[in-house]
Amino acid sequence: MSAIPLFHLAFPVDDIAQARRFYGGLLGCAEGRSAPNWVDFDFYGHQIVAHLAPEECGAKKTSAVDGHDVPVRHFGAILPMDEWEALAKRLTAAAVSFIIEPHVRFKGEVGEQATMFFLDPSGNALEFKSFADMSQVFAK
Repeated sequence: MSAIPLFHLAFPVDDIAQARRFYGGLLGCAEGRSAPNWVDFDFYGHQIVAHLAPEECGAKKTSAVDGHDVPVRHFGAILPMDEWEALAKRLTAAAVSFIIEPHVRFKGEVGEQATMFFLDPSGNALEFKSFADMSQVFAK
């Protein structure tokens, strides 16, 4: 059996130092290689790269999902429930402003999940979620 492929995502930021504090400090993502205009982070075992590109920053469009306006362009991770709960507490303690507060969506339905949305300092939307039953991640 082969290993699960690693995911790579490059995204814009308007300040590399802020990105380091947010992704490296608050989210706890180890830093990899970097240059003056970009920095790699280990995002839960996957590679994300913050590129200095202020004109590209910000979440612009939303889509209705389960009664909430979800930012269309977003990324994040699916965490085990205990890690999701710990992250929600850490973000709340750090006074992060949530776009969508931590809650359970699709309660009692296929795909029930804990979710939360917030912005990084450059306005990029992130979603972290968790499933009590991981077999529901791709359930129809």
